Amino acid sequence: MNLIILFQNDFIQKNYARINDRRSDHILNIHRANIGDQLSVGILNGMIGTAIVRKINGTEIELELELELETDVDVTSKVNTTSPYTKQPPAPLPLTLIIALPRPKMIKRILQTCATMGVKDIIFLNSYRVEKSYWQTPLLQEDKIQEQLLLGLEQGKDTLLPKVTLEKRFKPFVEDRLPALCKTSIGLIAHPHSELPCPTHVTQHTTLVIGPEGGFIPYEVDKIQSAGCQGITLGQRILRVETAIPVLLGKLF
Repeated sequence: MNLIILFQNDFIQKNYARINDRRSDHILNIHRANIGDQLSVGILNGMIGTAIVRKINGTEIELELELELETDVDVTSKVNTTSPYTKQPPAPLPLTLIIALPRPKMIKRILQTCATMGVKDIIFLNSYRVEKSYWQTPLLQEDKIQEQLLLGLEQGKDTLLPKVTLEKRFKPFVEDRLPALCKTSIGLIAHPHSELPCPTHVTQHTTLVIGPEGGFIPYEVDKIQSAGCQGITLGQRILRVETAIPVLLGKLF
């Protein structure tokens, strides 16, 4: 945990937060923090700064933030950016990432990776090779998704929570929504049988589509390309989805 992310309900008064959950466990057992120690903290969807450990009571910790908050009500956005202790979170990637829903055991890793690398718009899409049972996993519940995204943000020292959308119907999404996304961005589909190498140093907003294990079937590839996505490849090696995502993002951006 490289960044302690704080929520609005953590604050007991202006610039003072109290936590008593996995974050405090991590501070005590991994950071081995003592009273007076300084920690990196951030407000969810807000600024990043530092905090001093002021009180330890069992597993409960009180922190004094060195963020100059303008109000003790809306701490997620009302931050004085002129404070010498504050800085903006890292810039988001200019990307909409569309992923055919992976196996449930990979959802956690993919969400964490995306959040760590700065992806802010994630769409899980149905396809022919996505098992129907995948959509029933508890890991797609809103609180479970946020849990994994927060772990990724903590790793990447970011505070901006990504948006995750579930699209359970392939054809309506590809025919109705995807063309609109591609009109205002570079549309790409990562497909092993494409000939165009993955572009690099992209600065424009990009819509990137990644298929399931085994890839999209030809009908789906045709529909996605008809919507405005150009096929790209990472070469002859076939990568798992959880491997392909960071490789593609690293090459593109």
